[in-house]
Amino acid sequence: MQNLPKDGMSRINQILPFLPIGKSTVWKWVREGKFPEPVKLSSTMTAWRNSDIHAWIEAQGK
Repeated sequence: MQNLPKDGMSRINQILPFLPIGKSTVWKWVREGKFPEPVKLSSTMTAWRNSDIHAWIEAQGK
């Protein structure tokens, strides 16, 4: 499995392999403030900062 780059941005299908949750849970947790907020790149494209995803994953190992 490839690693998620530390820099840049990724769309949901690119980050899902690194998460212990599914797509619907990601969106639910975003709404509940339990997962990093995505960035709206256009009216049809949303992505997450890879650094935010790495920080979230590391925080889960507390």
